[in-house]
Amino acid sequence: MELEISVEDLLNKHRVESDRIEFKAGWNPDDIYHSVCAFANDFDNVGGGYILIGVEEKNGIAVRPVKGVEEQEIDKIQKEILGYNNTIIPAYFPKVIIEEVDAKMIVVLWVTTGIQRPYKVSEHVTAKKEKKHYYYIRYASNSVHANPEQERELINMTNYAPLDARPNFDASENDISVALLIDHLNETKSKLAKQVTERGVMAVLNDMQLLVGPPEQQYISNAALMMFCEHLDKFFPYTQVEIVRFPDGSIKNPNNFKEFPVIKGSVPMMIKRTMQTLQDLVIEEMVTKVNYQMEAIRRFNYPYQALEEAVVNAFYHRDYLSYQSIMIEIEPELIRIISFPGIDRSIPQRVIEKGERFSSRYYRNKRLGEFLKELDLSEGKSTGIPTIQEELRNNGSPKARFFTDDDRRAVTVEIPIHPDFLNRDEPQNEPQNEPQNKISEKIIELVKENSLISRKEMAEKLGCSMSTIKRALANLKEEERLVYEGSSRNGHWIIK
Repeated sequence: MELEISVEDLLNKHRVESDRIEFKAGWNPDDIYHSVCAFANDFDNVGGGYILIGVEEKNGIAVRPVKGVEEQEIDKIQKEILGYNNTIIPAYFPKVIIEEVDAKMIVVLWVTTGIQRPYKVSEHVTAKKEKKHYYYIRYASNSVHANPEQERELINMTNYAPLDARPNFDASENDISVALLIDHLNETKSKLAKQVTERGVMAVLNDMQLLVGPPEQQYISNAALMMFCEHLDKFFPYTQVEIVRFPDGSIKNPNNFKEFPVIKGSVPMMIKRTMQTLQDLVIEEMVTKVNYQMEAIRRFNYPYQALEEAVVNAFYHRDYLSYQSIMIEIEPELIRIISFPGIDRSIPQRVIEKGERFSSRYYRNKRLGEFLKELDLSEGKSTGIPTIQEELRNNGSPKARFFTDDDRRAVTVEIPIHPDFLNRDEPQNEPQNEPQNKISEKIIELVKENSLISRKEMAEKLGCSMSTIKRALANLKEEERLVYEGSSRNGHWIIK
């Protein structure tokens, strides 16, 4: 059994929220099983947590080198874990992983959201006499008794199973891309990456908690398809991104528009391709030199991080059973992102209009969200909207606006352009030494010589800025003369 992410990421509290990680200096079953129960109940729907035994902590930070667990104690601890798992009602079995850190051994309990929640456990699992059981939940970084109101809510949560956690009875192993799976595991620095070819896709998916059902009849979960299926629209039609540009504005001249190729693939693939398209077509930087200071003033028409967070949110909260694409409309003064369905009814309209933070305990695609967080694509903890607004504020841009209809059928995010980019005769931040069409032709020649050439290499060979290259590539893309296929690391250019 291997961890899905690097143990160093857990020790440094990277990729996983700090309140989902607990450090324990030694084996203390009474205390540890309160946390096992709390993580399994997953009251905030964040995806369970991790307990690292043999790691001391100071002010919430792991003390290095780790204290470790004596090797002769590890077998004893594993046997006791098996017994204590059965004291939870109903029985719950966390994954047990032994890791070597700082030349010492530690025990990691990986506690995912329990399928049979809610769970309760004795206050003292080591006690021999009759035991009273309690529901435990996470509160901040602690595991505490649930109060009566929290107990009722916890019980009600059992009636809801997110779509991505459900099995897909039509999927088979052939629908999982081995390349995408290995790429993901390498990117998250998981040891499982080396085991895909040795043990097989299904065995690794099982370790990743992406199979549903008993060992004799396991099905691939929807989350696995969302992450590692190259033809996701086979299972969820219209899971795609459609981008359209209105040069004069959709109101002023709705008949003048340019549609771009539909973006399909796995969710991470679509996010990367969408952001690459927006970077090529839209994102520009303006640099203004100021006499009274050394540093020039830099700002973007649309900060990349704000757009990325909005795109990721559209996939994270999407209803994958809806026959609706994610729509992106590029207007002269804003970018509009439309996804389905709308914002949860538990969030009042006044909060939506304020556009600061939408807090909901129920997530449509919780498991997908965990993967996006591992890839540093999603913030989690309802912090996506604050991230968008903060990036815009830091760039000097107006706030993003959020809209939903009364029936909550769709949500629209409007990200306004930076005011300095409005009403410009030339959308650029530097004089051009050559006509744009000459730059475009030179790029075509470079691609003929090397289809793997990067944008940075193009700029260096042609002696111009990245902004000039991006504008030329955007023109070539609009003219459908040049396209980029594949990921940013392994892709290549294709001349039409």
